[in-house]
Amino acid sequence: MRVVIQRVSEASVTIDGKVKSSISMGLLILLGIESEDGLDDIQWLSRKISGLRIFNDENGVMNKSVMDVNGEIIVVSQFTLHASTKKGNRPSYIKAAKPEVSIPLYEKFVDVLKETSGIEVQTGEFGADMKVRLLNDGPVTILMDSKNKE
Repeated sequence: MRVVIQRVSEASVTIDGKVKSSISMGLLILLGIESEDGLDDIQWLSRKISGLRIFNDENGVMNKSVMDVNGEIIVVSQFTLHASTKKGNRPSYIKAAKPEVSIPLYEKFVDVLKETSGIEVQTGEFGADMKVRLLNDGPVTILMDSKNKE
């Protein structure tokens, strides 16, 4: 599982001209799923994301988690995070899991993240053409891959 985590002042997901989800201060998480991903990947990422200290404390030091600052979370599925660009100019998405694998894993990730963080997690819509707006705060952008735990 691969994620792009962005600390945001605000973010929203719009589908067919209608806002599906929106948050103020918190995390926008783009989630890419591979066929080999499973519950271990979900649990590891959820723990890391929930405890990630990327919000400023009283001294302006990144020392607080999304839970510490009562932040909000949006998770958006994004298969393009597993694009391979080794050959040619057209990315290959062969490593990205098919919907029958990725939809249940996406839903489980949202549930486990909700459970781990204690925060209501908003979402995009799997497979939809989404317009994602964000105001990156910092900017702070973190890349994590559950295959690179060490």
